[in-house]
Amino acid sequence: MIRGEKTGLRARHADDVPVLHEELYNDVATRSRADIRPWVPLGAERSPFAVREDDPTAADFSVVDLASGGLAGAAVLWGIDLHNRSAHIGMTLLPSARGKGFSTDVVRTLCHYGFVIRGLNRIALETLTDNVAMRTAAERNGFTHEGTLRGSFWANGEFHNDELYGLLASEWRPRP
Repeated sequence: MIRGEKTGLRARHADDVPVLHEELYNDVATRSRADIRPWVPLGAERSPFAVREDDPTAADFSVVDLASGGLAGAAVLWGIDLHNRSAHIGMTLLPSARGKGFSTDVVRTLCHYGFVIRGLNRIALETLTDNVAMRTAAERNGFTHEGTLRGSFWANGEFHNDELYGLLASEWRPRP
């Protein structure tokens, strides 16, 4: 497990999948805002949270609340490009884990994994304009706002703006 201050990132376990699938994937309104692919009904065996075979372009984690030891959500380093040493980060928290300050810690811990363990040079983060928690987590971790893609994301019957953030290894300030 990679430990942050409040959360830890560990390998996804098979018994995490039904919880993540039910509480995160089957929350259609929220899931539709978190993924560029349209929501379709899937069973847990085909869930995007299912344990994947080795994939060199992604590293999936389960997020654990260090205080309770309980499952708090999912995080991923995706679009890993070893030639350009870049990737994107994403995360989603279970409803019971939201509002506890976990987002900033998860983003920080993903950055540690990407920069220190994987040797990346750049990590990108994209989020909808009204996702204040994720935008705050990006800014608190030193990400630079690189632009807004106006009306580029279709979710729940309307277009939304997508905010682009980036962080270079040379700009990253790990916690002491």
